[in-house]
Amino acid sequence: MNSRILSSCLCVLITALGLTPDLYAQSRDKTVLVHYMPWYASKTASGYWGWHWTMNHFNPDTVKSNGQREVASHDYPLIDLYDSNDPDALECHVLLMKFAGIDGVIIDWYGIEKFRDYAEIHRNSEHLVKHLNKAGLQFAVCYEDQTIKHMIEEKALPKQRDVAHGQMVLKWLAENWFDDDAYVKIDGRPILLVFGPQYFTKDQWVQLLSGLQHRPLLYALPHLSKEMGLDGAFGWPPVTGGHEITPMVWRQYLTSLYARESVISVAFPAFRDIYKQAQLHDSYGSIDARNGQTFAETFALAQKSNSQIIQIATWNDYGEGTVIEPTKASGYRYLEHVQRNAKSQLPYGPKDLRLPVTLYQLKKRYARDPNRMKQLQMATDLLFAGKCTEAQAAMEAASKGG
Repeated sequence: MNSRILSSCLCVLITALGLTPDLYAQSRDKTVLVHYMPWYASKTASGYWGWHWTMNHFNPDTVKSNGQREVASHDYPLIDLYDSNDPDALECHVLLMKFAGIDGVIIDWYGIEKFRDYAEIHRNSEHLVKHLNKAGLQFAVCYEDQTIKHMIEEKALPKQRDVAHGQMVLKWLAENWFDDDAYVKIDGRPILLVFGPQYFTKDQWVQLLSGLQHRPLLYALPHLSKEMGLDGAFGWPPVTGGHEITPMVWRQYLTSLYARESVISVAFPAFRDIYKQAQLHDSYGSIDARNGQTFAETFALAQKSNSQIIQIATWNDYGEGTVIEPTKASGYRYLEHVQRNAKSQLPYGPKDLRLPVTLYQLKKRYARDPNRMKQLQMATDLLFAGKCTEAQAAMEAASKGG
């Protein structure tokens, strides 16, 4: 969403402390989660190109000379533009995560109302959770309370109903997801991230939580968590003011963040938004990928922090250029790095990361061939069971038509 980053994101205290010399002395086996955007719609699956591919400016029906569609991003998915409600895309994503050693996702979630694309995002999120469960992965939620502001501004929600609506949203989470065995918990309490908060005040958060039988642990952006009286903070790429954020600046931001008591650490590959080119507003700023070094360094810092949870920002925010899923430009670089460094024991290797993408491409190629699709479904089941060699053989057989 075009208001994802708060302009005051750098207002956390930034110290001049340097990095420790043993930066890459990594502490493995922390819970690694990836921030996931379930908001994409493709013409093939949904009948239209969704806003997050177009931003009302780019036309994906236009195919460029390199074979790629025009899209609201500097990056391009390796599997081409996809739909967040397409089961083939969802299984591809969760299998990639599983084979990379990622433990689960933090879903960027907008509530349950039929307003803008919020209901579709919620539907896609529910479908994603089913695929995560099948893969044995975990999930948590990052709630966008800015949704309340937008609904009030567009007369979809009376101002006097704001807290009641927020209570309804949290009640839905408590009744449907918080008790799920796969939902991420700390000391038995579900975690809930809030991007901001951007609408509710400190006193309103007290009201929002008062009706819940089991209070979640709430994490906010660093410059707002204490002000709002919440339980902790989570890191995010610290862009602001349209400037390029140098490694020295984001290192200082992370050093300051990790000095706090309760944090969810962050790793990010880069930040390069498309908002100015989409004529929405000025860019929030940028962080250079440095040929993968930015991700390697932020991931190492997150592993050295006291946080038991690492949030990778993000799996697929194409509008802001923070993508770690396989793309045309970076390939499998980021997933291979996670695979090498996230877990002390992982039964998968780099070649296994290619299998979910191959499966996705074969399913699209042979979608109208029932015999081949039967073999590809067998390959799907084998991949979810972690039997990569057998799955590859099934895919090769499907490709040959035998």
